Amino acid sequence: MGKNSEASDLYHQILQKYWGYPKFRPLQEEIIFSVANGHDTLALMPTGGGKSLTYQVPALAKQGLCLVVTPLVALMKDQVNRLRSMDIKAIAVYSGMMRDEIDVALDNCVYGDYKFLYVSPERLNTDLFRMRVEKMNINLIAVDEAHCISQWGYDFRPSYLRIAELREVLPDVPVLAVTATATPEVVEDIQKQLRFKTKNVLKTTFERKNLAYIVKETDDKNSYLVRLARNIQGSGIAYVRTRKHARDLALMLKDQGISADFYHAGLSHELRDRKQTSWTSGGFRIMVATNAFGMGIDKADVRFVVHMDMPDSLEAYFQEAGRAGRDLKKAWGILLYSEGDKQKLEQRARVNYPEIEEIKRVYEALGNYYQIPVGGAKNQTFDFVLSDFVSRYKFNVMIAYNSLKFLEREGYIELTEDIHNPSRVHFTVSRDQLYKFQIANADFDAFIKLLLRSYTGLFTEFVPIFEENLARKTGIPEETIKKYLQRLNNQHVIRYIPKKDTPLLIFKEERLDPKALYISPENYRKRKEIYLKKQEAVWRYASNRSVCRSRFLLDYFGETSDHDCGICDVCRKMNEVTPDKSTFDKLQRRIREVLQNYPGGLDLEELAQQTGEAEKEKVLTVIRWLLDNGYIAYIPDTNLVKCVNLKK
Repeated sequence: MGKNSEASDLYHQILQKYWGYPKFRPLQEEIIFSVANGHDTLALMPTGGGKSLTYQVPALAKQGLCLVVTPLVALMKDQVNRLRSMDIKAIAVYSGMMRDEIDVALDNCVYGDYKFLYVSPERLNTDLFRMRVEKMNINLIAVDEAHCISQWGYDFRPSYLRIAELREVLPDVPVLAVTATATPEVVEDIQKQLRFKTKNVLKTTFERKNLAYIVKETDDKNSYLVRLARNIQGSGIAYVRTRKHARDLALMLKDQGISADFYHAGLSHELRDRKQTSWTSGGFRIMVATNAFGMGIDKADVRFVVHMDMPDSLEAYFQEAGRAGRDLKKAWGILLYSEGDKQKLEQRARVNYPEIEEIKRVYEALGNYYQIPVGGAKNQTFDFVLSDFVSRYKFNVMIAYNSLKFLEREGYIELTEDIHNPSRVHFTVSRDQLYKFQIANADFDAFIKLLLRSYTGLFTEFVPIFEENLARKTGIPEETIKKYLQRLNNQHVIRYIPKKDTPLLIFKEERLDPKALYISPENYRKRKEIYLKKQEAVWRYASNRSVCRSRFLLDYFGETSDHDCGICDVCRKMNEVTPDKSTFDKLQRRIREVLQNYPGGLDLEELAQQTGEAEKEKVLTVIRWLLDNGYIAYIPDTNLVKCVNLKK
């Protein structure tokens, strides 16, 4: 008990010192104790639930380095910057960094006093990383977005499957896997793929008692959004599928006198940052965005999240809708749909899963685009502008993009997100050698002093620098600043890497002749089946009129509930129609009689019809009461119910 009390005191001291919080959120401390005691742990926590603290706190409480695996470069950079702002030494390694830059970063993790190394899963399998990781004093392996390791998940990434190989070189280091959304089969798969010594899942409830889930069928979604924005005070997010739709919808809202702006991955990094900061600080009310808007949203008072288009999965919907109401006050998660959306979902499946021959055509065009001979380009990195590629070869942009993502899943290429990499500088000489250089090269002296005054850590790591800031400080044109940096680079005094904002494409294997390119039909079929199954669940959710929305989502994520939420559109509709006691008793007897004839379950619509009551809503109200009280049960992934307790 004493040791636990001492450890708890230490964790609370760390929490207060670095984050300023007096206490942990529900489950955080339990997860921290689990990994601190050496147990492999899978933590299921909602978006905004403070997942990062569950590995940052225990890592700070003991000697050594925490290795954090995450696929999101933007999140990586954000986390590293936050930790550094608290004087915690952290560093990141990801696709797009130069070899010598990675070399210096990994050396610092071996010989320096760094506490956190963030790494993208693709970097784990490189010789450079493998040679260094064995020399690092790693105290914890944290796997963020852990659902990416499961082929049953909604965002499977093959590179995640290599994470388990770390356990061969770090056999005694516990693993903490964290995710916001996982179905029961994904929960099992994560633990299996990460080679958990013992199954160990810690999770908070997926229930959001303050969040009202609403589904509205309408052919005029824009008018509904305008009415919603006028009726609900506070800020909101409207999610759409395309960049054009984001821009057009934001302009429409502005025309209606509602302050709004748009956000998508096609905007520059600076502009996205500016828009997100403005929305977060109340500069405008409604952000209209593609799913690129998600990482790092730190706004507790979002009153509504509206999906103008059908999401690809309930996992994505749950995560995005969950950005509303984090202050625990009443909020709304709203899905708008029309009958035509069913057809759009089917079309999306065709676009997301191009035919194998189409994928091969894209691969061949890619080799021609870079003029790579067959057998060449293994592990080479190229700047990649999708719009230019599709324009040159007359591809449909979404078919080309999804073909590239499939080639990535098969291990032939790696396609990074739009990476904003500012310029970086690292002194390659010692302080004594630099002093001698300054004496011998007086024309560089003032500029070198400016660099050393403006940035710290230049001798130990690659430091982000901003040429425009140096230009403002000195009154020297930015181009002249860049020339100074380049000349110092050419004289091997510094290593200067100019800034870059384009996505990158990496050939993981040598370029193959299209005939030799093998895409597993089995993998293709399996992934498409999983995708279609998730689409079907979204449509079932949208068209459902009889099961509480919250209960439907909880069931999807493997959590049972003994009550309805009472605030979703289904519950509100049901509460409007309550039969009198005599009718209620008659209906519940009849419902149970009908179900006794169907031991395998009966469709809700069919059950209501067979009950023989003209007012269908009354029948559904009684069915819901029977569900709440355990007389009948809802069968997962179906619209079927069955008797479970006839004697009750």
